Amino acid sequence: MSESLKRNYCVGGELGRGRFGTVFKCYSSATGELFAVKSIDKRLIADDAIDRQCLYNEAKIMHLLSPNPNVVRVFDIYEDDTHLDMVLELCNSGDLFQRLSSQPIFSESDAVDVMVPLMKAIAHCHRLGVAHRDIKPDNILFTDSNELKLADFGSAECFHEGQLMSGVVGTPYYVAPEVLAGRNYSEKIDIWSAGVILYIMLAGVPPFFGDSASEIFEAVLRANLRFPPRIFHSVSPAAKDLLRRMLSKDVSRRFSAEQVLRHPWMTSNGEIRTVAPF
Repeated sequence: MSESLKRNYCVGGELGRGRFGTVFKCYSSATGELFAVKSIDKRLIADDAIDRQCLYNEAKIMHLLSPNPNVVRVFDIYEDDTHLDMVLELCNSGDLFQRLSSQPIFSESDAVDVMVPLMKAIAHCHRLGVAHRDIKPDNILFTDSNELKLADFGSAECFHEGQLMSGVVGTPYYVAPEVLAGRNYSEKIDIWSAGVILYIMLAGVPPFFGDSASEIFEAVLRANLRFPPRIFHSVSPAAKDLLRRMLSKDVSRRFSAEQVLRHPWMTSNGEIRTVAPF
């Protein structure tokens, strides 16, 4: 951890640990205000140019996206010879993965309370030319006042309108089929991942699954979206309509973030039972 950080912040207990860095709670020496600090040991990535680029991209992208009410805000960045430290907004109330573990199935109104701020965060990223590329429940955090914050931009990439990206990124259950197929792809991979999250909230199970990573990938590539009646009997037609539009294998037919936000299920707080054709 850099000495310049320690001059301005008092570092406390560990909050989490990743591949290259550790997140700690900290507070400002001047104001006492609480933050999180993500401290990355640059020595761990000294020999890997791609990982090193991802590290610097994350700091640059988070700075570009801040401030936004639904994206974890970066306040300060410190760097010395061995560490890169990012002082971040503190999200002290867990993540969506933890909430799904304790409450496997959400009501539609609870699901929409997650989806609206999540899609606002994704729309903000896409408007600024940033694809997150690893949308999953672990990266959706909550503050003490229950505000949703999209986090972890370590896999994110900047793009220009109409420009395609490449590279296999993401997490098995949530990754879009065009990524697994090795094709170039657009920012709509984030819509697919958010659609998987919505399906899991409403069903308690992922839409495409298997007993191993390779089986999951095969199921994602087939993209055979189903709504088993025993699970979806009480889910509204409007919710299923939105899922079809987010989990469309045909990227040209898949909704954008702005289209998702305008969908009747999103604008009616999940209470609409039918949906007019688009």
